[in-house]
Amino acid sequence: MKISVELTLTPLQNEFEAPIIDFIKKLRASGLTILENPLSTQVYGDYDAVMKLLTSEIKNSFELIDSGIILLKIVKSDRSKYEPSF
Repeated sequence: MKISVELTLTPLQNEFEAPIIDFIKKLRASGLTILENPLSTQVYGDYDAVMKLLTSEIKNSFELIDSGIILLKIVKSDRSKYEPSF
């Protein structure tokens, strides 16, 4: 089953850039399809592979920050080729 996940990591601390950069670099190195924009990162792929990656990398990121929030939206389909029609 293919899924699309949109996520936003928000460290609640003054030094927030390094944990975000580290998180995105690890997602990029996964071999999954990753798209980024200034507000979020999207991960596309097989459910098991995406969730395995996110489970480990969210835990790693939370271990590197004092406090933070991660927002996830999960869609059951691969939306990586989506283009607006307007």
